[in-house]
Amino acid sequence: MTETFTSFDGTAIAVHTEGEGAPVILLHGLFSSAHMNWIKWGHAERLAAAGLRAIMPDFRVHGASAAPQDAAAYPPGVLVRDVAALIDHLGLEEGEYDLVGFSLGARTAVHGCANGVFAPRKLVLAGMGVSGLADWTRRAGFFTRVIDEFDTITRDDPAWLSRQFLKSQGVDRVAAKLLLGAFEDLDLAGLANIACPTLVICGENDQDNGSARDLAALLPDATYEEVPGGHLDSATKPELGEGIVRFLAA
Repeated sequence: MTETFTSFDGTAIAVHTEGEGAPVILLHGLFSSAHMNWIKWGHAERLAAAGLRAIMPDFRVHGASAAPQDAAAYPPGVLVRDVAALIDHLGLEEGEYDLVGFSLGARTAVHGCANGVFAPRKLVLAGMGVSGLADWTRRAGFFTRVIDEFDTITRDDPAWLSRQFLKSQGVDRVAAKLLLGAFEDLDLAGLANIACPTLVICGENDQDNGSARDLAALLPDATYEEVPGGHLDSATKPELGEGIVRFLAA
């Protein structure tokens, strides 16, 4: 099922739902979508089969959500505010939902939890390490170059795969660049505020956002798990969804 709700500033955000039962909010990665990250590879179906309700928004600029080209639509922390608006829209209170994020989704989840905006029962951070939180300026610079040099990036360029993924998803590049400017680095001291049980799960060959193992070590109540793959393909592996279900159902 897909519905659209109006976020804090009037932006239309698409939300896809699968299954019944305890709610799990799943946040996808940069230039991806709920379909690409969670539905296509069967992860939402696995959650539904376990008696959970997968609630999967498309971030603004992604999937079926709006992609405004007005800079005013991208204040600092805009994605955290969108997810907070979704939680309010769903009428969910503290501890009444689980929260799962992959890459950008994990980054958004950490920022919201560290600053007391989100209060999930359990938290899953996939495809995220320390530098993806504390050194976002470097990562943002990489993606900004993908957008700025989109038409001239060649196959031998390290940015080629990201360029091709962005192209395949039909992302509005003007809006995407505005969105990148709305992200901020995290003060790692804020990780101490995340008291809920947390699973840090990452591809065995994924170092795109730094060390996921080190991130788990910085969290008060976290376990670390590896799954097959690197950053671009770990989300396609059944082991990712299986690990998430196992942790949430425990």
